Amino acid sequence: MSSQDEQFQAAAPEPAAPSADDGMTWWYRWLCRIAGVIGGVSCAFAGLWNCVTINPLNIAAGVWMMLNAFVLFLCEAPFCCQFIEFANAVSARADKLWAWQKAAFYCGMAVFPVMLSLTLTTLFGNAIAFATGVLYGLSALGKKGDAISYARIHQQQKQMDEEKLTGTLEGQA
Repeated sequence: MSSQDEQFQAAAPEPAAPSADDGMTWWYRWLCRIAGVIGGVSCAFAGLWNCVTINPLNIAAGVWMMLNAFVLFLCEAPFCCQFIEFANAVSARADKLWAWQKAAFYCGMAVFPVMLSLTLTTLFGNAIAFATGVLYGLSALGKKGDAISYARIHQQQKQMDEEKLTGTLEGQA
């Protein structure tokens, strides 16, 4: 192998392994991504609309919302930012984050402009971005158990309670 080939392989980004251990199904992962893209569009339009004012806090909130839109596009849909060199690297790093980290980041990003300027534009503009964080937060909680395992647990607890009750009654006699 020549030194040019070794340099090329060292410079080429290694493909990110899909994180199958996070417990997200394929359709839920796509739902989160689509919500992130729609949240980015919502933040961009509402942020632009928010900047058309003379109130400096509204302008600051609008700029922050457009920054939120950029980050959402960068993390969830790097193909929208194809002319930015580091878009794929940022997206790959964002895919390696845990779901609760993404949830905290997205919800925190969405709450900040609302705290700057509490208007309907900031509320509605950040609602879908916040919902994206909520979706990632729900995935961090994990899967819901099935009814059979809950019935077994309930039966075991009931049996243990009956044994404790009969043990205390036999101890009194």
